[in-house]
Amino acid sequence: MGNLSVSFYFISRFVALILDMQRQKEKKFLDVSVDCVVFGYDDNDNILKVLLIEQDRLDAGILPQKALPGDHVLNDEHLHAAANRVLFELTGLDGLYLKQFHTFGDPERVKYPKDQLWLHRIRKHPEARIITVGYYSLVRMEDYLLEPSSFAENAEWIGIHEIPELAFDHNRIIERGLTELRKDTESNHISVQLLPKKFTLVQLQKLYEIILEKELDKRNFRKSIKRSDEFVALDEKQKGVLHKPAQLYTFKRQK
Repeated sequence: MGNLSVSFYFISRFVALILDMQRQKEKKFLDVSVDCVVFGYDDNDNILKVLLIEQDRLDAGILPQKALPGDHVLNDEHLHAAANRVLFELTGLDGLYLKQFHTFGDPERVKYPKDQLWLHRIRKHPEARIITVGYYSLVRMEDYLLEPSSFAENAEWIGIHEIPELAFDHNRIIERGLTELRKDTESNHISVQLLPKKFTLVQLQKLYEIILEKELDKRNFRKSIKRSDEFVALDEKQKGVLHKPAQLYTFKRQK
């Protein structure tokens, strides 16, 4: 009787798996996609990085390109939910900060020869026009490990100045996302999310200089930060450093 129960369990699980695969095939996708520019900050090397995936290797004759993580939007799916789904599959984290920053609708954006060769292997209608919605996200690189996903075999962090030619118009999407990040850094300090929850003013200024690509006056920068109600000085200092420990701060968004 025990063996029959075990056999029934595995048969039922197998049937459920087949049904789930069938449902996946029946999902209706729109000719609209989301592409996510995921920014991370390497505090050790002081480098702003972007998370890139590698397209699936379909055969020996087609070299996979690097690309932004993205996917088509399901027929019954909100745009923001689609972007969340993409990032959850890739990072295993839910509820990451996401900002929609631009829509890319060039009729030729997926019709470059370098992309069509790959698309002909995976799409029923490879020449269909695809409009994509760009989102950017900020994550602390140490907070998660990359997970395998349905649309990427490999993923890696690449320095913002070391990005190669990417699939489709993804280089342009990154440039637009970086422009938006710079504006938001100056207007509402959004980039502080790339730092640990407790940080020094030296760390904060270095991050801003790297994102904005300009040197900031130390005195004026500290004045502006200390005038803000959102930066809170803690009754704590750095630990385990060779130099004089600096005071730690945290950031609390005002509602």
